Amino acid sequence: MKTFDLIVIGSGAAGLTSAFTALGFGKKVLIIEKHKSGGECTWSGCVPSKGLINEAKDVHIARKFSEVNVDTSEVLQRVRQISEGIYEHETPEVLEAAGAVFVQGAAQFISSKVLSVNGEHYRGKKIMIATGSSPMVPPIPGLESVPYLTNDNFFEQDSLPSSIIVLGAGAIGMELSQAMNRLGVSVTVIEMTPEVMFREEPEFAALIRKKLADEGVVFHIGTKAVRVDKHENSIRVLTEKDGIESAVDAEKVLVALGRSPNISRLNLDAAGIKAERGVVIDKYLQTSAKGVYACGDVAGPYLLSHMANFQGKIATINALFPVRRKASYEHVAWCTFTDPEFARAGLTEAEARAEHGDSIRVYHYNFDKLDRAKTKAGDMGRIKLITSRKGKVLGAHILGERAGELIAEVQVMKTLGLNFAKLQGVIHPYPTYSDALRQLAQQVFLDNLLNHPLIKFFRSFKK
Repeated sequence: MKTFDLIVIGSGAAGLTSAFTALGFGKKVLIIEKHKSGGECTWSGCVPSKGLINEAKDVHIARKFSEVNVDTSEVLQRVRQISEGIYEHETPEVLEAAGAVFVQGAAQFISSKVLSVNGEHYRGKKIMIATGSSPMVPPIPGLESVPYLTNDNFFEQDSLPSSIIVLGAGAIGMELSQAMNRLGVSVTVIEMTPEVMFREEPEFAALIRKKLADEGVVFHIGTKAVRVDKHENSIRVLTEKDGIESAVDAEKVLVALGRSPNISRLNLDAAGIKAERGVVIDKYLQTSAKGVYACGDVAGPYLLSHMANFQGKIATINALFPVRRKASYEHVAWCTFTDPEFARAGLTEAEARAEHGDSIRVYHYNFDKLDRAKTKAGDMGRIKLITSRKGKVLGAHILGERAGELIAEVQVMKTLGLNFAKLQGVIHPYPTYSDALRQLAQQVFLDNLLNHPLIKFFRSFKK
């Protein structure tokens, strides 16, 4: 039986990060992958979705000047080529050239130290579970009887349908709905909660919904899908809202209702590994079985590729070395790549008030005051910044062009514990979207001054 310093199950964002981290320290690494290396991010998530979004944005811009005919089969082919280009840096040959041993197949635990793959057994001094997640498919009556789509098979289509019903208005549902609509698909979104992207700041979620609705996406919010039926030339989704039933018909249905961890076939019980929704881990990312760690979507709590990368590094170092580091989720940021983008770091205003009371300070900045935005017709944007009473960042929400890049500057200030007012002293190029953050920092700087005890003392004499 071959023995390895680390066996990594899965080669998506979490698994590749773990493997390359261990290889960087000269460790003997085995990677086990059931499908193709690269994982969901390369084949059905981050990469192809952004490719489709960019294609759709080009068409949307072109239609301002001329009628455009779109061959969606060619669009999807170009999107798949992007994934293939990324894959060239993640192939089994590349991984083996880096020093890893790659085995294609499904892994099952025999014990907390031994895995079985294709009838062969492999021993790992330490084992990393990085099997990711799959689309969650709800038990809606009739859904199993129709050829529904998820993001797993969406990009494998020969062409886009003429019409589609999207179940779910989270990040995946919103991104793909806008992109498909811009490419000529008639899109109807059904969302059970009272607003799209229900975990985000309500005012920003409403703005994104309005933007997509203005472009042609039809929304049924606060609406439950109760049944799916196959008709001769369409799929019908029966819905219920406030006790009133109705129906929506389309050529296809896309299920975008969240993710479920890939744990069912790992035989976790044989290794004494506890699982609830996903694999249960401690603050060091170790499972209930000593020497077995988990990272990425299979462990949570954040199902994001950059969080998989974050966890993968920590979990691997904790597994291989005696100095252990806790995984802290105090500073987490993400972006939804609609147009405009929506990015978030930290708490919403409601969450901040629940934790800090009324001592928080809330700042708003609208892009109609930003010179860069004024140079682009129809450019919209808004920033909401939430700080402590002393100016430290508690949360930030940005809707606008390149919001995913802008949030990184806020994230640096937040993670390093810097007072946001310090940003006003940093020279920003002009005219840029980032200048909005400098202008916001000036407001924080002035409030810091006005709240200084000495300034408050002298101001008291003027009253």
